[in-house]
Order: sequence, then structure tokens, then C-alpha cells
Amino acid sequence: MVEAEWVKRAQAGDREACIRLLREVEAAVYRTAYYLLGNEHDALDATQEALLRIYNRLSSYKGQSRFETWAQRIVANICIDHFRRKKREIPYPEGINPADPKAGTAVERPGVVMDLQQALRKLPPPQQTAVVLRYVHDFSYEEIAEAMDIPLNTVKSHLFRARKKLQEWLSEYQEGGVAP
Repeated sequence: MVEAEWVKRAQAGDREACIRLLREVEAAVYRTAYYLLGNEHDALDATQEALLRIYNRLSSYKGQSRFETWAQRIVANICIDHFRRKKREIPYPEGINPADPKAGTAVERPGVVMDLQQALRKLPPPQQTAVVLRYVHDFSYEEIAEAMDIPLNTVKSHLFRARKKLQEWLSEYQEGGVAP
């Protein structure tokens, strides 16, 4: 957790404190970008953009929410902007041809992960963001509301709808129809 003293020092121009803040949130920012965008290249770009934006807007941080929550709002907005600019595609991991009938038997375990990632990417961006913040970063509903700048009940609706869709799309795993 980022200490308030480091934030104040960074806002006052302390370079060491600023570097420490950015390092503290870098992994979480990347993780969010990766889960939302689905590939390393875009996630690295979004992470870099988010860290620059955090640095440039550090003076606008008022301390009304946790610093991590504020940083997550920035990366989530960057990822949503990315969705608006680029047609959403579901990439396959390198070396896997989804049309190859042998691919399913050779990569069953990664197939489960791929199916989950594909299902997650089919969700609308606000639902994706809510799911990632809740289940990857373990944010509370209140923290998600702050990070996404939406009402608490909207967070609950996004998560409810997302869980329902994911459960529907991945039901074959629950029924034992696909070998994990």
C-alpha cells in the first residue's frame, strides 16, 4: 500500500518519492491492462501511458481515495479508450492455430485459460473492468465504484451481469463437458 507521506513528497517535487510511487503501482497497472486488453504488447503500451499520465497528473490527486484506486481509474480509462479506438479482436497465443483439430488435445489446460480470457473479452468494457478490479485486484465494491467513477449500484449490476454471462458462456465446464 502506498503511504500518504510518499504521495505528498512526490507532489512537492521529490523525484525519489515519485519513482517509488510509480514502482509501487506499476505491477497492478500492468495486470489490469493485460486482463482488459488481452495481450502483452497492448498492455505494455497502456501501462506506459498510464504511468506517464499518473506522473503528469500527480498534482491533481487530492487524496479522496486510495492512491492505488486513483491509479486504477487512470489505467481503466486508458483501456476503455483503447477499445473505442481499435476493433476488439481475440488473439490466440503464439503457435496455436485454433482451426487445428489437434490443438484441443495438446493444450487442454491452456485451453481453459484461453476460453476464460475469450469470454472475459466478450464482456462490455465496463463489465470487464469491474471483473478485473474485483477478482484480480480484490477491490471492494466501493473501491471499484471510485476507480470507475460510477455509483455503487452500477458496480453491483456490472458484476452481476458479467458473472451471469460468464457462467452462461462457460457452462460446459460446470457440466463436465470439457476436460480441464
